[in-house]
Amino acid sequence: CAVCCSPDERDDRLRPSVRLEIGGLTVVIDAGPDFRRQMLRAAVSHLDAVLLTHHHADHIFGLDDLRAFNFRQKQAIPIYAREPVLADLRTTFRYVFDNPHPGLPEFDLRPVTGPFSLPLPTGGSLTITPIDVFHGRMPVTGYRIGPFAYLTDTNRLPEPAFEALVGIDTLVLDALHQRPHPTHFSLEEAVAVARRIGARQTFFTHMSHHMGRHAEVNPTLPGGMSLAHDGLTFTLPLSTC
Repeated sequence: CAVCCSPDERDDRLRPSVRLEIGGLTVVIDAGPDFRRQMLRAAVSHLDAVLLTHHHADHIFGLDDLRAFNFRQKQAIPIYAREPVLADLRTTFRYVFDNPHPGLPEFDLRPVTGPFSLPLPTGGSLTITPIDVFHGRMPVTGYRIGPFAYLTDTNRLPEPAFEALVGIDTLVLDALHQRPHPTHFSLEEAVAVARRIGARQTFFTHMSHHMGRHAEVNPTLPGGMSLAHDGLTFTLPLSTC
């Protein structure tokens, strides 16, 4: 496969996740099976919270590795998600909840029922707004944080989601590959949705190797739209968050 054998580091695609650092606060959205490798590679030494979009394995199976942050910080790590996702965590990680003891990860499960705030170490708070979208028939939670929004694993945005995204600056949006898919946007569909949302910059994520090589696909995208890649960073003014 030209993508899997590519020497371009942008074609080495681990499971999708994003780390946000705002006012001394470090938050991660989703923790898939590559979570440990991703945290080590990015030299993340402190974690304040994890936000989950849904319960699929490629988004939660790294949560056991939160134990490293439990040991360092000597506290449970808050995990925010819709209640059905938290219920799935109680089943998937039953060993954590049925017989807690030293050495196991410690999860502080916090249900998301609407916008919520996290205190910033530098003062004030950060407001996080959940956005309900669909992954096939399954509800999935996207998140808006000030001028930034993260929507992975989706192939349909209801009208309230579009309304919640008005005025954003930077969008991360699902785009699995070139062909239609029953539960993910294709690249063509994602481009159309991104145009409607109208963010200044859109990055496409959750790409399989069937998307093609970054160097070949990225130049074909409209202005203000790019394929994301592992290690990508960008900055938003704190005053707008």
